[in-house]
Amino acid sequence: MAQTITKNMGISEVVMKWPKTARTFMEWGLHCVGCMAARYENIEQGASAHGIDADKLVDALNETVEEEA
Repeated sequence: MAQTITKNMGISEVVMKWPKTARTFMEWGLHCVGCMAARYENIEQGASAHGIDADKLVDALNETVEEEA
């Protein structure tokens, strides 16, 4: 599976480009998808702030994107 989404991408950037990822973020405990921090944080920063493994989250986000294709 090609990595469409990387942990260096902004949270808001990802949600705007692939709206279905918002649900994945929520399922993983990042309920800040709509908050101000999401506009400035990348996935790795947001995951770290919530004690989430960024690599596993990115894998889940990419699976969500793959399902859309």
